[in-house]
Amino acid sequence: MKGGTVQINWHDTKPVLTVDFHPLSGTLATGGADYDIKLWLINSGEAQKEGPTASYQNSLSYHGSAVNILRFSPSGELLASGADGGELIIWKLHPTDTGQTWKVFKSLSFHRKDVLDLQWSADGAFLISGSVDNSSIIWDVNKGSVHQILDSHFHYVQGVAWDPLAKYVASLSSDRTCRIYINKPHTKAKGMEKMNYVCQHVITKAEQPTGDDSKSVKSHLFHDETLPSFFRRLAWSPDGSFLLVPAGSSKISPASQPVNTAYIFSRKDLSRPALHLPGASKPVVAVRFCPIIFSLRGSNPAAFFKLPYRLIFAVVTLNSLYIYDTESVPPIAILAGLHYAAITDITWSPDGRYLALSSQDGYCTLLEFELDELGSPISLSEEKKAMVHEKQSPVQKPEDMVIDASRSDSVAADSTKIEARKNEGKQVSPSSTITPISNKSAKRRITPMAIDP
Repeated sequence: MKGGTVQINWHDTKPVLTVDFHPLSGTLATGGADYDIKLWLINSGEAQKEGPTASYQNSLSYHGSAVNILRFSPSGELLASGADGGELIIWKLHPTDTGQTWKVFKSLSFHRKDVLDLQWSADGAFLISGSVDNSSIIWDVNKGSVHQILDSHFHYVQGVAWDPLAKYVASLSSDRTCRIYINKPHTKAKGMEKMNYVCQHVITKAEQPTGDDSKSVKSHLFHDETLPSFFRRLAWSPDGSFLLVPAGSSKISPASQPVNTAYIFSRKDLSRPALHLPGASKPVVAVRFCPIIFSLRGSNPAAFFKLPYRLIFAVVTLNSLYIYDTESVPPIAILAGLHYAAITDITWSPDGRYLALSSQDGYCTLLEFELDELGSPISLSEEKKAMVHEKQSPVQKPEDMVIDASRSDSVAADSTKIEARKNEGKQVSPSSTITPISNKSAKRRITPMAIDP
């Protein structure tokens, strides 16, 4: 793995608030506080044994305020972008004599305040958005209209996620709750069913034992509105087995200080976290799964996840990146000191080769993985996914809650320090160190913890 902060003029030195890779071409789209969306071609640095670089392609100019979130549709034909003031635009890719160009397709109007996050349904027919107006809205993209409003939160909705198997949607708010909605369709005339999501779980507090068997204390699971980020971007795994939720604040005991964490919810029980990833010095603000599913390495029979394949996911705090896989206990790589200001978003390329981060400091970080560095990709049909979900719970709970990092082998990461280069007198992002996880005991590293029933 090589890479680092790319010292180019991403958005006229303004904060870069969101990033996403096109699911087919691998073009990187960025949105910033300069009101623009920019498209970039990512160039491999493997031949030169250097980090990847980005080449500017063109801009999509339409928004009249900062672009907080953008996401390509699963087919790659559409691009949704949300901005301050409630702006939500759908762009469509059109063929031209010289290639292709993006044009405004629809403007979705209903949010009264800033749109902070959005996610497409797996079939690309619907979209869910979260806003500072405390609501999530499900949109019918083809009609360009509101399909359903989910308005149960009492503060900003800073993250939304759509289950790839189309059964659930989830939202995360600065009111310190995560809400899970389940689809209970209405039957319409002619036997047609209309999608209808109702709240199934409100995750807000967890009970902490006090030592007295008859007493317990409840503590909040998530940070409050003082979290110094507008984003709490949560994500489903590509197979739908897990929901990964950021902005966690967990207490091991009632008397202990809260620690920053991300929670992993099993599809088998979305009412409470199955695992959490504690120990980060700063709050977790975004998570993202690699879209590629990998074969098992067979290196760790004591892994938490009982899956016949391996998933990889990234967790970003305000200032650091942690990369995990479901077959190892500790992170397989940690990157710190990447940016001077808060990280805002994260995305994987469709082939899993690149990982991109955006930051308030006006720069983006690009990482490139070598061929097979993360493992051997496999193809998983929808039928096989369903079989996995039906036959077993994907999370195995060990008897011991705290797992020592020495129990797992890890992917060797390039530990070479990446030096930041000056950008014509402009502020330069700090140098970063890619830290491999050794096989020595590392009790202070971030290690997953099972949460007892």
